[in-house]
Amino acid sequence: MPSPYRAIFAAPGTKAFSAAGLVGRMPLSMVGVGILTMISEITGRYAMASALTGTLALAAAVIGPQVSRLVDQYGQRRVLRPATLVSVVAVTGLLLAAANGLPDWILFVCAAVAGCVPSVGSMVRARWTVIYQDSPRALHTAYSFESVVDEVCFIFGPILAIGLSTAWFPEAGPLIAALCLLVGVWLLTSQRSTEPAPHPRGEHTDRTSALRSPGLQVLTATFVATGAIFGSIDVSTLAFAEEQGSKSSASFILAIWALGSCIAGIVFGLLHLKGRNEVLWVLSVCAMAVSMIPLLLAGNLPFLAVALFVSGLAIAPTMITTMALIEAHVPRAKLTEGMTWISTGLAVGVAVGSSVTGLVIDAAGAQRGYVVSIAAGTAAAAVAFAGYRRLTKPAQGEEPATDGDGDSREEPRGDRVA
Repeated sequence: MPSPYRAIFAAPGTKAFSAAGLVGRMPLSMVGVGILTMISEITGRYAMASALTGTLALAAAVIGPQVSRLVDQYGQRRVLRPATLVSVVAVTGLLLAAANGLPDWILFVCAAVAGCVPSVGSMVRARWTVIYQDSPRALHTAYSFESVVDEVCFIFGPILAIGLSTAWFPEAGPLIAALCLLVGVWLLTSQRSTEPAPHPRGEHTDRTSALRSPGLQVLTATFVATGAIFGSIDVSTLAFAEEQGSKSSASFILAIWALGSCIAGIVFGLLHLKGRNEVLWVLSVCAMAVSMIPLLLAGNLPFLAVALFVSGLAIAPTMITTMALIEAHVPRAKLTEGMTWISTGLAVGVAVGSSVTGLVIDAAGAQRGYVVSIAAGTAAAAVAFAGYRRLTKPAQGEEPATDGDGDSREEPRGDRVA
């Protein structure tokens, strides 16, 4: 591993919570595609499967920020363990309902309750922020590493979920994902030394949501469109591979897509590019939008794999610069909530993108599903351009962790809470 990445693990406890975060984040890429595969295997209804995964994502979008807000107030251990138990029980109910052919509404209710799944990635990033709050360069490397971990999950998660559900039994993928969530969260919350201190409501006067920040509003809106890209590509790729007579290869193609982002994240973490994060972010979003165009031209699986690898190169830089901008626009007392709003935007986008794509595929075929990806990329770039000025303005209210260039601000020591 390159020396900048080795350096961030010199702090005590970082290896342990990173490993726990890796396990806990595997469901990020397993649950949705696992449910999609399970329902398509059992019923063959892609519209139904995508609507169900969309319901799960939308429920997570509504409940997730509230869970993270409670984490900021009461701490990770007290909030994450009960939330995880509820989510795992709901996923189990969903699998049992699907396996026994129960009415569709029961599946949707279970999917909605499962939406209280915590944002494990936000919890891990909050720990890094506390450790390296005085070192912007180390924090940039840590965020880059976390982006790589996300992509590692997206490389292996779909392979496991689709492979288990197609080779073992349809419910296997989501089942293993639920177990990973349970184990990962329990391991993470067992590590108390690196857990960010809670920030009870009585300690600060501003009790409004982190989403009141204009900069965070722009980032979240952009990630709604980004989530639509992700949701549409997942559904379209699975359906396209099935049309080509090799449904199981969808997991490997999606892994190649994540591999492109993984490589870009490693390189981006080493570069420490000069210039404003706002400019780098807009360029990354635009590159991601342009990279959607070749997907509609893919006539076979090898061409699709290459096109997705190239498009993946823009994902990690977008994620890394987004986290840096959250640092600049969200107070530390609301940092976990702020990071979770990005996950919320992605979840809403996945819900919309996967549902719309499922309808398009049922009506016009798998390849036409990538039209949704192109439209979502265009929307993301448009929102990024329209909101650029908001991102360049200083944050209002409580002082954020960094300025717009990623440099640390001076704050009273006692006020630094992630």
